[in-house]
Amino acid sequence: MTSHSKKNEQKEKLQAPFEIIDGVRLFDWKLTVKYLTTIGKRKFGKHFHFYNEDAEILRNLILYAIRDEERCKERGIDLEKGILLIGPIGCGKTSLMKLIQTLSYKDQRYGVKTTREVAYEFQKEGYEVIHRYGKRPHPICFDDLGVESNIKFYGNECNTMAEILLHRYELWVEYRIVTHATTNLNAQELEEMYGNRVRSRLREMFNLFSFDGEAKDKRK
Repeated sequence: MTSHSKKNEQKEKLQAPFEIIDGVRLFDWKLTVKYLTTIGKRKFGKHFHFYNEDAEILRNLILYAIRDEERCKERGIDLEKGILLIGPIGCGKTSLMKLIQTLSYKDQRYGVKTTREVAYEFQKEGYEVIHRYGKRPHPICFDDLGVESNIKFYGNECNTMAEILLHRYELWVEYRIVTHATTNLNAQELEEMYGNRVRSRLREMFNLFSFDGEAKDKRK
């Protein structure tokens, strides 16, 4: 058997870390972490692993993804809201958001789009981009909220992400379509970036999960 065939066989052996009993998915915590670690190594390289100091955030994200209503309620997590994951640069926010959705039900899965990419698309295509992401009737995760700059389209400056978030708020109010985001900005910095109106809606739309301000840079 070739090394390529062996790798494919190993990948095929990976099974979801839950049993289905009476139509309900019952997860095993250790198997779930092992499962996510394996997926992480495939996506991000063999060096990937979880850190002990991030266990609480990881647990909250898993409980949210698997829709564990009882434990989420105990922890003050609202399953009708999205996730705003806050933490310093390099702490693993993006990796976690990409990984965690592998546990989600299909209708809860989302694409991850950097806000910088959205801003560049606005520069090229204009206001259609605001409608593309603001009115998309599916969950989405905006990565690195706040790092994008105000991009001009034919001389007109627009706070692109602020407008998109306002549209996403309307989607959430009317249809409960969630939005997720990651950022290294605090609440005050988000308000300075997007204004009080957007910050007020962020409070309504998101569960706030925050890394410790001293969280290590995992990229080092």
